[in-house]
Amino acid sequence: MAATMTTPNTVMGALLPREGASRMAANVGLVIVGSLILAASAQVKIPLSPVVINLTTLAVAFLAATLGWRLAVSSVALYIAEGLMGLPFFANGGGWAYVLSPSFGFIVGYLAMAFIIGWAADRGASRSPLKLFGWMLVGDAVLFAFGLVWLLAMGNVLLAAGGELPKWLAGGDLLAAGWNVAVQPFIVWDVLKMAFAAITVAGAWQLVKSRA
Repeated sequence: MAATMTTPNTVMGALLPREGASRMAANVGLVIVGSLILAASAQVKIPLSPVVINLTTLAVAFLAATLGWRLAVSSVALYIAEGLMGLPFFANGGGWAYVLSPSFGFIVGYLAMAFIIGWAADRGASRSPLKLFGWMLVGDAVLFAFGLVWLLAMGNVLLAAGGELPKWLAGGDLLAAGWNVAVQPFIVWDVLKMAFAAITVAGAWQLVKSRA
């Protein structure tokens, strides 16, 4: 299993020990460190309602492009498990109640984003910053699809329940509210974050290969 967790086309795959127990230990360590990086990135935020702008998408893109999809998805899965167990690793805390948060779809979407970008990195996308950037945008778009669908579902629950609506849903126009709070404020920021991640990882790849 250790031999298949990373590929030589990724930065960490090229740097890790080739085989044996040391490679397995490195894989486990990278998954744990990756989950902690995600937790830290979630705390660097601009609070909005009901979704916040933070650095988690940048961290997911960077980890996926550096580690490949297996270790990146494992890191995200561990991060989600840690948050659901009650550790304050998500942007607004943690615990099982977070599943009912309008922003939980984004957290689930990190898994898809990590897979898409990591899959591309495993196939050599890190050699080209433009190609890697393109795949990062694809992964980010899929993430937003997850986030928007979940937010709309939670909005429908709130509308059906009646009573006082949260500020972000005032007026009852669910589609407009979803766009305004879950997509539009993030577009420019995420394009910049994906560009930064692609340039950084592609540069790291060139550095690693030049020293090989």
